[in-house]
Amino acid sequence: MRFWDSSAIVALTVEETSSAAVRALLAEDPEMVVWWSTEIECLSALARREREENVSADELLAAAADLAAFAAHWQEVAPTREVRETAKRLLRLHPLRSAGALQLAAAIVVAENEPSSLGFVTFDLRLREAALRQGFTRILP
Repeated sequence: MRFWDSSAIVALTVEETSSAAVRALLAEDPEMVVWWSTEIECLSALARREREENVSADELLAAAADLAAFAAHWQEVAPTREVRETAKRLLRLHPLRSAGALQLAAAIVVAENEPSSLGFVTFDLRLREAALRQGFTRILP
């Protein structure tokens, strides 16, 4: 099982230079765990790409369908007090935005405060650095 950040999931739904790498990771271990708002974060990123004309309307619809298929099978971390309190602490420690702090907090909660026990998939550089500093050692790709 690996924790998947929105940035990595988007690369599964639209073609990017990193798409082959994340597809290989998913094929190797199809059990995904994500933060509660991940589906909305991904849809936001996809809609922004459509507005910026980086993807067509048809590509957006196909990506949204792929996203829904992933969402039907992934495990979601609920927005609990523990996640919120952990995110608040992380904001004081790392230069993260709120969404990144919540993603990292969710991963820490899933890992039961043993970050080295869980793989972490992200392309967000700030989140990657914070995850490393929190003890995640298997940050992919």
